[in-house]
Amino acid sequence: MSPALPRLLFSVRKSPLVTSFNYTRTLSTSQTILAPQFLESADEAVADIKSGSKLLVGGFGLCGIPENLIGGLLKTKVDNLTVVSNNAGVDTFGLGLLLQQKQIKRMISSYVGENAEFERQYLQGELEVELTPQGTLAERIRAGGAGIPAFFTPTAYGTLVHEGGSPIKYAKDGTIAIHSMPREERNFNGRNFIMEEGITGDFALVKAWKADKAGNLIFRKTANNFNHPMCKAAKVTIAEVEEIVEIGEIPPDQVHIPSIYVQKVIQGLGYEKRIERVTLAQSDAGNKELSPAARMREKIVRRAACEFQDGMYANLGIGMPMLASNFIPPSMTVHLQSENGILGLGPFPTKEEVDPDLINAGKQTVTAIPGSSYFSSDESFAMIRGGHVDLTILGAMQVSRAGDLANWMIPGKMVKGMGGAMDLVAVADTKVVVTMEHTAKGGKHKILENCSLPLTGQKCVDMVITEMGVFELQEGELVLTEIDPDTSLEEVRAATGCSFKVADNLRQMAQL
Repeated sequence: MSPALPRLLFSVRKSPLVTSFNYTRTLSTSQTILAPQFLESADEAVADIKSGSKLLVGGFGLCGIPENLIGGLLKTKVDNLTVVSNNAGVDTFGLGLLLQQKQIKRMISSYVGENAEFERQYLQGELEVELTPQGTLAERIRAGGAGIPAFFTPTAYGTLVHEGGSPIKYAKDGTIAIHSMPREERNFNGRNFIMEEGITGDFALVKAWKADKAGNLIFRKTANNFNHPMCKAAKVTIAEVEEIVEIGEIPPDQVHIPSIYVQKVIQGLGYEKRIERVTLAQSDAGNKELSPAARMREKIVRRAACEFQDGMYANLGIGMPMLASNFIPPSMTVHLQSENGILGLGPFPTKEEVDPDLINAGKQTVTAIPGSSYFSSDESFAMIRGGHVDLTILGAMQVSRAGDLANWMIPGKMVKGMGGAMDLVAVADTKVVVTMEHTAKGGKHKILENCSLPLTGQKCVDMVITEMGVFELQEGELVLTEIDPDTSLEEVRAATGCSFKVADNLRQMAQL
């Protein structure tokens, strides 16, 4: 017998449950001191978390957040926390409650979103915020859990994330007290990449649907999101679940997280499962008279829908881009991917179909079509970064003549975060289409010689669609290829803050 075998069997021999030994079966079924603990309450589960800890907190928006464990932290009042999470919930729920109690020192996130207190604390210098592209954040966590200290990614090359200087903490006078550091860069096969470091934490607080009594976990629909990679990247993973089932009720080939990654499990006492944006199917939308602003947006959206092709995979951003899906012809199949973990987005639900575990990247309630699939955030961005998504349509604050894009912050005034936009536009094989109004309030130019706002991506835009027409980037030049029939070329020139070429075969703006 191998001299190592007695040491492997030590914990088995101590167990009163074992009366005989079959080496193969005993080693795989023994209960050891390292097996997950099943605890009675969230308060007990978070009792070991001390002030100054680094926490990985799962969820996307309010979907799949560990609301009971967050409630436990609200009672302990531990502070000076560093929290890694895609966002921070809303002002009155989720991590927003920890922000209200000033328990968080630093957030490492991709998106501030609609959390006004998050934005206020950041801009007032009360909170450190390390904004990280969503796909990079997911991959940093995945890498950390896999023992990979760093990796190279094309995401964010040429932006503040790469060059450094992004504000992490503001001083009281509005100056930058702490700024981000530059990333190492390298060229591989003619493409530029930057280096990002893996993320690990002291504790991971995650929400799963079910755990079996061995500690294996499964998630439900889009509540998988960041929970999956975070389970693997912390010294101690604490999982709260809706249901604890017997061993065998989760088939081994359907386990999402093996028990080796899980140290503590609680069954939540109840789940509020708030939804940020309950969005329902509008059966009578076609009977409503549109306002002038809505007609303008529909014109842009109908043109964007012309970019769909049968069988393609597409990712649609928040707002106008998502509306383009309303005009996909019935004879055409377009597979819509959402970065929070779904391939096969369906229409908005009826009131009866609303499911808090099924949302899109805009936090809206959705449905899924037959043949759809759910997956984690790191898997989602592997699809995106790997060039498997054919088309992305997103909004913009500014686009430059060279195709640079800015859409995530106005320094010192407004910060929503880059979310997944930097990842989506960094892929060489994905067509990037921008939909936006041609000018900002007061007629301020949005198509410029150079972007004045922090970049989302460098030379990444392939097409810009506005209410006035369509611009395409052709051989590094901005070219007007289509014009709205009610707009003159002189009006387009006046509304555009840079020079551009006019196609020899300038066409009337298409509509689907």
